[in-house]
Amino acid sequence: MRSMILIVEDDKRIANWLKIFFEQAGFAAKVTHDGRTGLTLARTLAPDLIVLDLMLPGLDGIELCRILRRESDVPIIMLTARDAHTDRISGLESGADDYVVKPFDPEEVVARARAVLRRVNDKVQQELTCGNITIDETTQRVTVNEQPVCLSHAQFLLLATFMRHPNQVLTRDQLIALAFNNSFDGYDRAIDSHISRLRRQIAVDGRQPIQTVYGTGYRFVTEDG
Repeated sequence: MRSMILIVEDDKRIANWLKIFFEQAGFAAKVTHDGRTGLTLARTLAPDLIVLDLMLPGLDGIELCRILRRESDVPIIMLTARDAHTDRISGLESGADDYVVKPFDPEEVVARARAVLRRVNDKVQQELTCGNITIDETTQRVTVNEQPVCLSHAQFLLLATFMRHPNQVLTRDQLIALAFNNSFDGYDRAIDSHISRLRRQIAVDGRQPIQTVYGTGYRFVTEDG
């Protein structure tokens, strides 16, 4: 069965252009041009990946991404016409897994989608536990003190990387290589934003396992570390 891509883009020319390239690459693709219809289709179609424009009528891409992330871990690639760091950070902080700045080559978007889907689909069944945190790499289920925690896909990849390298100082470049296979087209502050949100999700009773090592990177400290 072909993977289903949902394209939510208000520029009909760009949306149809992307649809053609995805279909030529062997995907099934569905297009809509406003956020509220995009939310409805995301819920009914259960797509394998969503390509989501930042600026949408009715319900903008940031809010739509936040709603979707509360409901599922569907991979999301954000499109933005703005070349400002704040907009990229907003997209990533709302739960997007990757972003592409317009104007773009549609083949790049397809390649990014393949990379994100590969990271999702090539997971080996494995459960990791460090202290009070447990993750299932197949289902991407995370529990803290046996209570489920909802993370974005990027946050999950970072947490899994930390848990595979307990008590080890990891630079931002190492985190990009280990968590995203060097396919994260971001920058230091984007990684910092993901980690900041991850910290808020996994902290319990004031205990924070992800420590900042100033001037170097981060370290995930286990209870026996």
